[in-house]
Amino acid sequence: MTGSRVGVPNKSFVIIVAVALSACGARIVPPSGPSARPATRPPAPVRQPTAATPLPPIVNSVAVPAGANAAGAGLVAGPPVASLGIDPGRAAKALAAFRASCRELMRRTDQSGLTRGTDWQPACTAAQTTRDSDAADFFAANFETVQVGDGKAFATGYYIPEIQGSREKRAGYDVPIYGRPSDLIDVDLGKFSDTLRGKSIRGRVDGKNFVPYYDRTEIESGAMTAAPIIGWAADPAALFFLQVQGSGDVRQPDGSSFRIGYDSQNGRDYTGIGKLMKDRGLLQPGHASMQDIVAYLRANPDQGREIMRENKSYVFFRILNGPPLGALGLPVTGGVTVAADVKFVPLGAPIFLSMDRVDATGLWVAQDTGGAIKGSNRVDTFWGSGREAEAIAGGMSARGTAFLLLPIGTLVRLQSGTTSQP
Repeated sequence: MTGSRVGVPNKSFVIIVAVALSACGARIVPPSGPSARPATRPPAPVRQPTAATPLPPIVNSVAVPAGANAAGAGLVAGPPVASLGIDPGRAAKALAAFRASCRELMRRTDQSGLTRGTDWQPACTAAQTTRDSDAADFFAANFETVQVGDGKAFATGYYIPEIQGSREKRAGYDVPIYGRPSDLIDVDLGKFSDTLRGKSIRGRVDGKNFVPYYDRTEIESGAMTAAPIIGWAADPAALFFLQVQGSGDVRQPDGSSFRIGYDSQNGRDYTGIGKLMKDRGLLQPGHASMQDIVAYLRANPDQGREIMRENKSYVFFRILNGPPLGALGLPVTGGVTVAADVKFVPLGAPIFLSMDRVDATGLWVAQDTGGAIKGSNRVDTFWGSGREAEAIAGGMSARGTAFLLLPIGTLVRLQSGTTSQP
C-alpha cells in the first residue's frame, strides 16, 4: 500500500502497484538451480479482464496539464452522481469506507486545494445513520462530481503479497528485512521557510553535514549500520517487490506467518523497474505484467539485481498487528480502497472510475497513497490478499475517466474564488 500503501503512511500499505508500468510487486519464485532457498509457488496467472466502454471525459477548456494540485489543474462539473449507475453492493462498501474516513477528512489539511474540513461535515453526519441499502441514494444526495484536468484516468492494482521468510536467520533465509534506521532523519522544510511549507526531505547527519540517506546499492552492500533487522527473507527479489507493495505477509518454515508494513523510506526517488525494462526492450509489447517481470528476473538473476538497484528507493518495515492500514491509519478494503496523490484527491474522498475494464469501474474511496502514484486521475486499486487478489492486481492496467465526488456546492465555491482553507 504505499508513499504509503497499505501500511505506508506516505504508499503506505504502501500497499503499492503500478504493475506493468511502474512495477509493483508480487510473490516471486527464486531462480532455479542449486540454491538452498526454499521454493515458493509461482505468481497467480493474470486475470483476463472483461472489457467495458468508459464514459468520455468532459471537455475542459481550463485544464492545466502541469497543475501543482487539483485546484490548479482546472475543474469542471461532471455528471450527476445518480446517473452513474453505482452498484448498490459496491455503494454499501464504499459508504462503510467513507464513514470510517470521516474523522480524518474533517481534521486533515487538504493538499488538493479543493475542500475544507467543514465541507465534509454534512455528508459525514448523514453517513452515520444511513443504512447500507440506501448507500447509493446517500452518495447521490450528498455529493456532486468534479473532473480534475482532462479527467483521463489510469489505474493499476496492488494487493498484500506473501513471501518466504523467518524471524530468525537460518539456512536459505539470509536476506535482511530492515526496520527504520535510528540515524534516518525527517526534516520538515516548512519550519525553515514559509515558501517550503508542505515539503520535507529525509537524510542523515555526516559530521557537520546533512546528507542524503544511503541508496539501495549502498544498503545492500552493507553501508547502513543503524537499522534493526526484524526478519530474514528467502529471496531478495521477493523482498524488493514487497517493498514496492509496502507491506505483506512473511510465511515461515513452520507454516506460521507474520505481517510487516511500511515504517519509513530512505528519501530517495522511486524508479519503477517495469517501465524501465519496457523502455529497454526487455519486456515485449503486451507482456509487461507483474508476472512477466517476475519471469524475466528469474531467468536473468544477475541482470535483475542490477535492474532492481536502479530503484534507489528503499523501504523500511515494522511488525504489524491487526488488519492492513492505509495512509489514513485506517483499515483498507479490497475492491473499495484506492491509493491516490494527495495533491489531487482529498484522502478519504469517494472517486468514481469509468474504465475500459469492468473490475476497475465503480465507486472507490481514496484511503491510501503510493510512491509511484503521482498526478491527477492516477490511482492504484487495492484488491486485498490471496491468489484472487494477486491475479487481478498483477495484470491491472485500465484507462478511462475519473470523477471526484465532493460535497455539494464545492465547485461553485471554488469557482467563486473562495479558498479551501478554513
